Amino acid sequence: MTANDSRIDAYIENAPSFAQPILNYIRQTVHELCPQSQETIKWGMPHFIYKGELMCGMAAFKKHCAFGFWKAVLLQDPEGKMEMGKSAMGDWGKITTISDLPSKEVLASFIQQAMILNEQGIKVHKKPTPSKEKSFDTPDYFIKALESEPLSMENFQRFSLSHKNEYIQWLEEAKTEETRSRRMAQAIEWIAQGKSRNWKYGRK
Repeated sequence: MTANDSRIDAYIENAPSFAQPILNYIRQTVHELCPQSQETIKWGMPHFIYKGELMCGMAAFKKHCAFGFWKAVLLQDPEGKMEMGKSAMGDWGKITTISDLPSKEVLASFIQQAMILNEQGIKVHKKPTPSKEKSFDTPDYFIKALESEPLSMENFQRFSLSHKNEYIQWLEEAKTEETRSRRMAQAIEWIAQGKSRNWKYGRK
């Protein structure tokens, strides 16, 4: 078995008294079922690594503990044993005693699955993060100007949201109508050429 990480020793010693036997049991069980696992601390909590990748982790809170698998969403759970995301961090809900954990046989089945995923290098595909970029309304005067030049309107509609916003903000920030008109004429010309507002500063 890999030598224990002294940081996890300290973590368990500083955990609430109710949590210490739970954490020790999880630690012992993981090493028993996966002797090649290694210990580490990630995000201030104990984790277990197998084949160079995180496999599972545990944590202690004021009134409960948590235990979960790094690739939980890929594990087969036909009997619905896991409580992933239902009531607490981790995959087994709020653990207050060792009896709240599933049997060693059940844990073994999940640990074996997690080991295979790491052995095969299978990754969890992250969902793309939705863009938080704010969309600005296109002013009526700008729409009319774009409509007077079909190519400009066509190109503007193809622009990314950020490129559209750059032009709209540039026009809206004009202090006078004269400045706005001058900027709008320039914008229509550049957009007709397929250029962004800051095209001069782009890579050449």
